[in-house]
Amino acid sequence: MKNKKTSIYKAKAISGYPEWLPEYRVIELQWFDAIRSVFESYGYSSIETPSVEELDALMAKGASDKEIYTLARLQADEESKKDKSDARLALHFDLTVPLARYVSQHFNNLIFPFKRYQMQRVWRGERPQKGRFREFYQCDIDVINIDNLPLHFDAEMPRVMHEIYQKLNLPEKIQIRISNRKVLVGYLLGLGIAEDMIADVTRILDKIEKIGSDNVVKQLTDDLGLDTKLAEQSLALSKIRGGKAKELINAVKALGVNNDLLEQGLTELFFVLDNLSDLPDGDVIGDLSIVRGLDYYTGTILEAYIVSDTDFGAVGSGGRYEDLTGSFINKKMPGIGISIGLTRLFSWMVDGGHLEPQRFSSTDILVVQSSSESYEVSMQTANILRNRGFNVELFHSAVKIKKQLSYAEKKGIPYVWFPPFEGVDVHEVKDMKSRVQLVADPENYIF
Repeated sequence: MKNKKTSIYKAKAISGYPEWLPEYRVIELQWFDAIRSVFESYGYSSIETPSVEELDALMAKGASDKEIYTLARLQADEESKKDKSDARLALHFDLTVPLARYVSQHFNNLIFPFKRYQMQRVWRGERPQKGRFREFYQCDIDVINIDNLPLHFDAEMPRVMHEIYQKLNLPEKIQIRISNRKVLVGYLLGLGIAEDMIADVTRILDKIEKIGSDNVVKQLTDDLGLDTKLAEQSLALSKIRGGKAKELINAVKALGVNNDLLEQGLTELFFVLDNLSDLPDGDVIGDLSIVRGLDYYTGTILEAYIVSDTDFGAVGSGGRYEDLTGSFINKKMPGIGISIGLTRLFSWMVDGGHLEPQRFSSTDILVVQSSSESYEVSMQTANILRNRGFNVELFHSAVKIKKQLSYAEKKGIPYVWFPPFEGVDVHEVKDMKSRVQLVADPENYIF
């Protein structure tokens, strides 16, 4: 009787779901550690929420139903068919909506202003392309308070973002661009655009980087019925950009539009930019072309770009919101937050060859086995070294020493430890870089 051939599924990558080889994953983990350390240095506390939220909660905050992945069992039993609760769950598309639910749910147990950070995967049903994924990591901080939130947090957020990009030691410069939604909305109202049209106008203005000024004007006239002069005036604000707070404010006032909301936004924008004036020139600028798509932003907004490749899109973003928790709790709770698009930025660095691959393993020392009889002493040696705080790997079998050294070299393990074996009654350690081998004591040898 012939053996039935086992069916083999060909392994392949799933589009939109990135994964890295170990030599890059170790760098990604270093990034997480660096980002976490900056967050905590500013007093932000870690939380983690489930990967899923109720679908209605996600939809209530402006997400497109095309973006959201819902959860359902592949084969539901009769009981679960009657209970439709699972069908109302979906993977979260950002970390801000889960935060709003979390704060509302745990309101009586939190200390306000509540300053939290989250570093988790999120999921979006987007068409995979360069820099856009269906599953990716975001690293967020937000601060939420009851009734009012001091403006100094609006300046703290971009400062935190700037410090993170510096700490990551990136070979490319990241520029943080800041605006204020009140400036944009107040300006449009001051031009005479009806309040119920503002959302549609800003949605089109947000496309300027993708489709260009001429096409924005065309859409404003063709789709919304604005006359050409008003459409061009609407676009004039987005052309103002600069690093000096006073010069930027004066450029807006020179447009000759008067509105109370506009003035309030300019005052807030000046405060933020002026508070960041100590940072290196060009690292943080005012940019009134920034709109930010989600409708819950109400004040300061910001985006971060790779200076050498602005077409790649933002690698960080954020903004202020006045009532994010309104769908969950009957309290006014303003907040502001930023999100570092870790996977997006990391993929750009990897794909462009901007990151130097690290050693394959985090192991500091490989302890060899010379024979099956040497296992006990090799294991004891490894434990001694681990107890001293080193990452130690015990080679898995007693093969030729040459093969064990080759294994250490391929994985980039810097030291190989030789316990006593074959008549040798001392320990020795080999530096794989210098090739120097010395007598050593596992209890106190200094590497």
